[in-house]
Amino acid sequence: MIVVDDHPLFTRGLSLLLPDVSEGRVRVVGTTDDASAAAALVQRHRADVAVVDVQMPPPGGARAIAAIRRVEPTVRVVAMSGSADSDAAVEALRAGAASFLPKTADPEALVEPLLAVLDGWSVLPEALLRRLLERAAPTDDEGIAGQLSADERRLWRLIAGGAGTMDIATTLHVSERTAKRLVAHLLRRLNVATRVEAAGLAGRVGLEQGTGR
Repeated sequence: MIVVDDHPLFTRGLSLLLPDVSEGRVRVVGTTDDASAAAALVQRHRADVAVVDVQMPPPGGARAIAAIRRVEPTVRVVAMSGSADSDAAVEALRAGAASFLPKTADPEALVEPLLAVLDGWSVLPEALLRRLLERAAPTDDEGIAGQLSADERRLWRLIAGGAGTMDIATTLHVSERTAKRLVAHLLRRLNVATRVEAAGLAGRVGLEQGTGR
């Protein structure tokens, strides 16, 4: 394992304690306080795991993680932070980290998560996982598009684009009367009263950009 961290006491603590508390399964073979040197260090030591502080000075922990993953795609990266900033955690995970752990944990508490990472698992604190799930959950508005048929979404895009009844009828190859009926039905499905509201809702869920197809 290598450690990329600019706090010498933390790095030294991991280096001294992890081999003992893990009964030799986890050993620190290299450390650096320079995020730009992380990828080269991983290559030099052929490490299985890299522990990276996401709050490193520029170029920063997320870039170090991305660089490590580019040069050694099989390396398991554990991002760590002294804060509970979910944005930092998301950035690290997007950069390629397999896990995110609080830096405040004692070395003894890190052993099981690190061994789990070596075994192919991803590890996140429960509180962080819940926040990420809450952020990922669609809002009621965002879930509407998925409940509509392809024809209804097509009609919604026409309305969002400002098409009038005659234009809608021509595009859908239906009568003007049928077009009015389809629009009225769609407004009820969307739980809005007017076409303007429907257009505004389409913008909120990204339908006009194609994400609501």
